[in-house]
Amino acid sequence: MNAFPSMDLRILAPEISVAVALVALLALDLLLGERRRALLRWPALAAVVVTLGIAATSTQGAFPDSAGMFVRDELTWLFETVLLLALGMAILVGAGYLHRFQLERGEYYALLFASTLGAMIMAGSRDLLLLFLGLETLSIPLYILAAFARRSPRSLEAGMKYFLLGAFSSAFFLYGVALIYGATGTMRLDALPGSHGSFLLLAGMGLLTIGLGFKAAAVPFHLWAPDVYEGAPLPVTAFMSVAAKLGAFAGILRVFPLSLDFLALQWIPVLAGIAAATMILGNTVALLQGNFKRLMAYSSIAHAGYALVGVASGTPSGLWSTVFYLLNYLFMTLGAFAVVALLERDGAEADLIEDYAGVGARRPLLGVAMALFMASLAGIPPTGGFMAKLYVFTAAIEGGQVGLAVLGVLTSVVSVYYYMRVAYVVASGEPRPYVQVHSSVPASVAMTLAALGVLLLGILPTPVLSVVQSLITLMQ
Repeated sequence: MNAFPSMDLRILAPEISVAVALVALLALDLLLGERRRALLRWPALAAVVVTLGIAATSTQGAFPDSAGMFVRDELTWLFETVLLLALGMAILVGAGYLHRFQLERGEYYALLFASTLGAMIMAGSRDLLLLFLGLETLSIPLYILAAFARRSPRSLEAGMKYFLLGAFSSAFFLYGVALIYGATGTMRLDALPGSHGSFLLLAGMGLLTIGLGFKAAAVPFHLWAPDVYEGAPLPVTAFMSVAAKLGAFAGILRVFPLSLDFLALQWIPVLAGIAAATMILGNTVALLQGNFKRLMAYSSIAHAGYALVGVASGTPSGLWSTVFYLLNYLFMTLGAFAVVALLERDGAEADLIEDYAGVGARRPLLGVAMALFMASLAGIPPTGGFMAKLYVFTAAIEGGQVGLAVLGVLTSVVSVYYYMRVAYVVASGEPRPYVQVHSSVPASVAMTLAALGVLLLGILPTPVLSVVQSLITLMQ
């Protein structure tokens, strides 16, 4: 008797495709040699496109039938699609940068694919143990990537800090899994509804919150983000800022609204409090930043708070609005990093905001693009960021979280200052002679795709929104 019929393998087809691409890229690296490693980006992009096609046509169901630890449903498909888009754009963003800073190595692309695979596993996990394995598969490559610039003390420090703090968060998560198993006798998420809300179960739920909150960079589990974002190579920071957050929120949605809805009275106030603290701290401390990567770290923290607003609403609209928010976050964050990836300050990253003075005059398209991304991050219409915030705040009001929605609006007003400060510096001032503006077709393509995404999701959100709403509705 065949315990794993062919249908099961089709359910895992996107994950298998990513794993095969990972191994193939390492093999190609050996064949191409050091001088032709830059060519690896093209088979890597081809693998992303192929996997997107496989994900669009893959069979829905659970794998394996006897355990159902992994499920391919509407939420899995949505997160995998967004993750693969993030992977493809991250490859494009890093193309010119890796060549200039001599970081073009085959393991870079393999690590990107490995981290994406972990996040994809988290998106489809219906078992706490598999969710933990996905979390570690997402995290370990990111620890290595943060320290990828081995000659840079800053990069090595970032990798070590991320590793140490990540190990602690993983321990909390795994201990939470143990407590939930002790309280319920199961690690299956779909078997948790109806369980008795014992102290052990609540304690386990709290520890899971710590583990997932660390990956999402939510307060008070955010302390790793500013230093790691600043020290890691810029393309790694760009990928990490999106991939880690997508994986974390895939886990948060699987655990809380989709599995522990019967304990909503317990976890909604906790997540609402975390969301409030995250929005306040992220936006307040970002006001003081002069380093662009640290500013984007606190921006990432703030946006984790906005996405948590949708989860804390406890409503179906909160579910789809969170997914829609993360899609917008992908475009506006990677777009901003794509612009900065084209800049260089005397052989180093141009990561100070003052370095961008007059860039808009030298390259008008870069100035317009940066202004668009900053406006979207601030939530200014008619950008996708505005629509995303509108939907999560509306969901919060529907769920009775009026105060949380008002706080979200007020902190968004605060964020206008530091986002528009970046756009103002780019558009004005005397160009810095020590700052070079490079040309990179792949990074420019990523910037263009991100700009189109931000505009289309702001002006014509209905087509994408209807897909997200209809798919999420099927899960209710």
